[in-house]
Amino acid sequence: MNLILFDHNRAELLPLTFTRPVAELRVGILTLREKWERCTGLKASWLTAEYLSGRYPLALDADNLLVNGGAAATPSLVEAAMNLGKGEALFGAGCLLAWRTDASGLAKAIDGSLPTSGRDFVGELRQVLHPWHTFSHNGAEILSDFELMTKGRASQPLSSTNTVIGSGSVFLEPGAKVEACILNTTSGPIYLGHDSEVMEGCIIRGPFALCDHAQVKMGAKIYGPTTVGPESRVGGEVNNSVLLAYSNKGHDGFLGNSVLGEWCNLGADTNNSNLKNNYEEVKVWSYVKEGFVRTSLQFCGLIMADHSKSGINTMFNTGTVVGVSANVFGSGFPRNFVPSFSWGGAAGLSTYELDKALATAERVMARRNRPLDQHEVNILTHVFELSKKFRA
Repeated sequence: MNLILFDHNRAELLPLTFTRPVAELRVGILTLREKWERCTGLKASWLTAEYLSGRYPLALDADNLLVNGGAAATPSLVEAAMNLGKGEALFGAGCLLAWRTDASGLAKAIDGSLPTSGRDFVGELRQVLHPWHTFSHNGAEILSDFELMTKGRASQPLSSTNTVIGSGSVFLEPGAKVEACILNTTSGPIYLGHDSEVMEGCIIRGPFALCDHAQVKMGAKIYGPTTVGPESRVGGEVNNSVLLAYSNKGHDGFLGNSVLGEWCNLGADTNNSNLKNNYEEVKVWSYVKEGFVRTSLQFCGLIMADHSKSGINTMFNTGTVVGVSANVFGSGFPRNFVPSFSWGGAAGLSTYELDKALATAERVMARRNRPLDQHEVNILTHVFELSKKFRA
């Protein structure tokens, strides 16, 4: 069977999905794709926007299982999807969750024609439908992923220099390092990925996931549920946030109820508000409505897409959305919506020209031994054109 993850609600998930399919969002320890691959034993491909298909290609087959890429792989959903007969579709919460089809059905799906009716799903369903779902669903997904990844396995030994509070689990993958820290598991487990490091003096309250080759800087204070994605760095104070991968918040400052894409960097003492002074529901920018929409959340901080940066002492207001490859700096609060490829802050924004943004991206990625390949250039170039109207 050929597993294909199709984009659902992609426009509502912008700006995070400007540069990736929906299934490449990280919620919990794993990306949505990685969850499905682990639970099914199948290798996934993507049915996504054409300009992303160079990096995220579609695999064709005679027997295809198309799965909603925004749906987490809960045990009941995986079982229902894997048990579909040929031609059967599975629906839940008003949307298509899975469809098993042949080559002709796949051809129709590529053209945007998907089933509109089928079997009703009964079971646990968690979907990522909006950017803030990455952190609001993060606690449940860390618990689910922790069970999936550690069941039947033994942790690497934990150094006696650490203080562990609670009866929950601390799991260290090979190469993980943590010394002289306080690890509180009363609210959930703590997972430390391969070759990750928690430097001395950190205070961490689970559920918490530090992914492969990631790092927590000295004296950091981390409140769960928080995920620090692969190759990322965090310091200061972090609460209920997700860093997808390759991003840095290496200094003091507060990050709360937030999500950072890949290759982001927050300058020293960057802070975000996650609660309005009047305690009202937070509204955030919607690319679909081209205006601000309700989140049903009282706590919602910063949503920042790939390759964006902030200068030292930057202040982000509650519910700020920053697009792809923006460079935000200066005194005062920048506007609550910063379009992709913007340069500036509260004093005003200008266009961050594509050639300069690409040159910066190349230097940033080289520091992690990753090339700025043609796929990445093509994606960023396309997003630059897509986002022009928002910079006008």
